Amino acid sequence: MSSEAADPVAIIGASGALGFGLAVRLARTGVPVMIGSRDPDRAAEAVQRALAVVPDGSFTACENADAARAADTIVLSVPFRNHSETLTNLKGALAPGKLLIDATVPLAAAVSGKATRVLGVWQGSAAQQAAEMSPDGVRVVSALHTVSAASLTDLEHPLEQDVLVCGDSREDKSAAARMIGRIEGLRCIDCGRLEMSRITESLTALLIGINSRYKAHAGIRLTGLPDPSWE
Repeated sequence: MSSEAADPVAIIGASGALGFGLAVRLARTGVPVMIGSRDPDRAAEAVQRALAVVPDGSFTACENADAARAADTIVLSVPFRNHSETLTNLKGALAPGKLLIDATVPLAAAVSGKATRVLGVWQGSAAQQAAEMSPDGVRVVSALHTVSAASLTDLEHPLEQDVLVCGDSREDKSAAARMIGRIEGLRCIDCGRLEMSRITESLTALLIGINSRYKAHAGIRLTGLPDPSWE
């Protein structure tokens, strides 16, 4: 657990598998989590589920925009079919200086296709779409695409996974890495500019296929790297 003071984090889409897993893992390290949902009742239900897993965790149920207003760091973890609409609805809550970590993947399942395929996104990737749709001054980073939601939710499961982080600002990527790095077993790797997210997002589809064949919850671990420094 990090010894740094914990600032609140808003998770938009925390009622979904990845968002929920991230919420309980962060809460276990002492991070106050604002659980956002389009439906306040779903947010409240997710808080009750989270408290059952982390009884001493700090969780607050919020409508999405209220969650985004309440935290300087926001994780966007929604199905791609809701990505554009969610960003449109969040515009009034995304003030300049806020850090938006986009974990969305444009899986073909969003249009009744296969989860092992990705859709073409006009901007290049979901994260680039988020950057285009966000107000000026919002700091957009992509991350968490290759982390197994099932592994995150199972607090007894050792993670030992790398998180591939993309963004156009080293400072923004560092801020995202410090937050994500509070979770034991997650090591953040700088994967370059935000345009590289088109590659990291597609790895989700690859891992879905691998995990389906092997009945596993595998993630990614890069070898031969020194421990990354984000100072």
